Amino acid sequence: MSATSAPVAPMAINRPSSTSVGTIVWLGSEVMFFAGLFAMYFSLRAGAPDLWANDAQILNVPFALINTLILVASSFTAQFGVFAAERLQPRRTGLSPAKWGMVEWFFLTYVMGAVFVSGQIWEYAMLVSEGISLSSNSYGSAFYITTGFHALHVIGGLVAFLIIIGRAYAAKNFGHKEATGAIVVSYYWHFVDVVWIGLFVVVYVLR
Repeated sequence: MSATSAPVAPMAINRPSSTSVGTIVWLGSEVMFFAGLFAMYFSLRAGAPDLWANDAQILNVPFALINTLILVASSFTAQFGVFAAERLQPRRTGLSPAKWGMVEWFFLTYVMGAVFVSGQIWEYAMLVSEGISLSSNSYGSAFYITTGFHALHVIGGLVAFLIIIGRAYAAKNFGHKEATGAIVVSYYWHFVDVVWIGLFVVVYVLR
């Protein structure tokens, strides 16, 4: 008699989350949107180099750098929140940051993001007092449109963090659904941070 081989179990297929895939596709469209803003900025700058050289001197680069470092640091705190969500730990188990859960890390990220937006609003007020407004000239238009749309995206991220934190408190059992939501929001937040780094280099460094 010929030996019969044992049945082979079918291989499990790990399919990516549809929510994550949808978020990545949407972020792809956001990349195109900001690429258009960058193209607009460079086009206006090429048409008025003397205006750019004059008005860009008013920018408070050290302040903008500090504000940028705060936003970049918030990406790290957001990622620590993701790590906590992945191990299904919604809230802290001790006072040490090493024992913080997703809620504590995301709340810290929210505070840092709010500080960044507040810093931008303060900078806008200072520039307006110096005579640079949205309608003053092409430099003002380019500056406020590019940084302003980014600020709106940051505010959207802050709202998303509050929603995720609220769902963590509302959920009876913090599970993979809640963790996926935290991961998706972190994708968006990292994207917003990377875009700002590009804006900082273009607007404040390459003046």
